[in-house]
Amino acid sequence: MAEKYVLKVTAGPAYDSSTHSVVNVNSPTPLRISTPSIDINLTVRVQNFRGLPSNSPKTSPYFSAPSRTRDQYSIALSLLPKKPIRGQDLIFGNDFDNPIRDKLPPGFGTAFKIVKWAIDPGLDGDPYADEPHLYGGALSSFNVLRVGVKADKLKDVKEVGESVLEEGADGDGDRIRKAADTPDDAGPRKKHFLDKAHQEKFEFEAGRIYELDFFNPYIDFNDFALKLPGFTLPVVSFWESKDIPLRRFGLVNSFVPPFGLNSAHKLRYVLRNRETKEVYFVVLFTLLLREEVEKEETHHNADNENTTGIDDGGVD
Repeated sequence: MAEKYVLKVTAGPAYDSSTHSVVNVNSPTPLRISTPSIDINLTVRVQNFRGLPSNSPKTSPYFSAPSRTRDQYSIALSLLPKKPIRGQDLIFGNDFDNPIRDKLPPGFGTAFKIVKWAIDPGLDGDPYADEPHLYGGALSSFNVLRVGVKADKLKDVKEVGESVLEEGADGDGDRIRKAADTPDDAGPRKKHFLDKAHQEKFEFEAGRIYELDFFNPYIDFNDFALKLPGFTLPVVSFWESKDIPLRRFGLVNSFVPPFGLNSAHKLRYVLRNRETKEVYFVVLFTLLLREEVEKEETHHNADNENTTGIDDGGVD
């Protein structure tokens, strides 16, 4: 059933998809995103990737690392704030343009409880609201937090290469972690920053590099299924059993969460400021009908062939 679909990933500095670029999934070269407040190098990896561009690697050496062999995807970033960001204000998660309460598949309530209990206790939001959202504090939600050195700019994207981020610090970043009483290991650090008082002691300093990685084994993009401990939510199967249609390729403009849906079949991840509402980056995972993509590619190739074969009509 899932073979009918292909995945396309785009990202940019705003919700408006016209500001986005296609993400080359599993590429060692990140996508650079810049706003007046922050510079970001973004890398997206998906295990057994089946999507666009069609020549994308199916996997990444990342998933061979001992600490990542169970994981299905990763959203990794290096960020360089241009203005300070308070620790309690940097949040990461999903939000939605329209209500999704009538489109949630059976079992969603159970899935949400499992996520809150076993995966991210800091997750906050209301998926049943008119403006649904699910956010967690960046300090407690990201699996890896690495504090780097002071810098004028991020590495050039061509210099980044393939790497697997691990918890810790570089240079005097260790001093910054200790000043905020940040535990050395990821698990204790995530638990530590569930406390708002601890969040308030941490600041994402302007002119300092921070590296973060969000990954888990729970979302299978090939089946578009949420696979939690002891519970699986087959989203694509539900869509098709309810005959929920996809819009035509290229005409999609709304969003869905990892466990919600609508006719657009999209997942939207957002890094933003809780206090100012400023958006730092948006990543869209879009599920497209393979048939529509192949038609589009066929038309595109035919147009190119027709253009190549046109006589320039020169006068003798």
